[in-house]
Amino acid sequence: MVSDSQLKELVKMAREGAGKRNFNQSAELTLVLKDIDVKKGFNLNETVVLPHKPSRLPTICVVGSGDMALRAKNAGVEHVMDPQELDRLGTNKREARKMVRAHDFFLSDTNQMAAVGRSLGQFLGPKGKMPTPVPYGAPIENIAGRFRGSVRVKAKSQLNVSVKIGDEKLSDDQLAENASAVVAAVEKKLPQGDKNIRNAHVKFTMGKKAKLTALKKEKEQ
Repeated sequence: MVSDSQLKELVKMAREGAGKRNFNQSAELTLVLKDIDVKKGFNLNETVVLPHKPSRLPTICVVGSGDMALRAKNAGVEHVMDPQELDRLGTNKREARKMVRAHDFFLSDTNQMAAVGRSLGQFLGPKGKMPTPVPYGAPIENIAGRFRGSVRVKAKSQLNVSVKIGDEKLSDDQLAENASAVVAAVEKKLPQGDKNIRNAHVKFTMGKKAKLTALKKEKEQ
């Protein structure tokens, strides 16, 4: 089990090992897993709402028209794609790939989900970015706001999970709370929960990894 106090210590160690740079460094959490048979198709793809938003917020694309499109634009969503643009992308693979790379999360009017699958499914699927369906009349502003403070946690046929938990502008406590939210979400999806976690690392962009195993060894000594 990775405790909250251990995560806080890892964040502190990672920050000390990163030093000061002339840019805002990101903080990344890596969980090393164990005792999972990846040959059986292990696949983790979760959206985790972080308690504290990082400086660099995720980018969102909403597929929809009419009232939903208008409200999404008013909410500051980076890109609102109408059905006509969606159809065009279905015939332009280069632009479709570019669109998928440019956005972290996709939301779609439920009535457009089939069209999204036809036009962009082959590009969204492998990236784990298939859109979240939004029913008619749902508060798209609130839904987009929730995704603004979220991260995608992915692992497919591999025994490690890496995700950004914020940046150095957040305090150690805030980063540790974000890390804890990710750990809790991952544990719920593992066959044996926390028993499937071998190690945890926290690292800033230009720093060294602060490892849970090293921290435990230090405590034992």
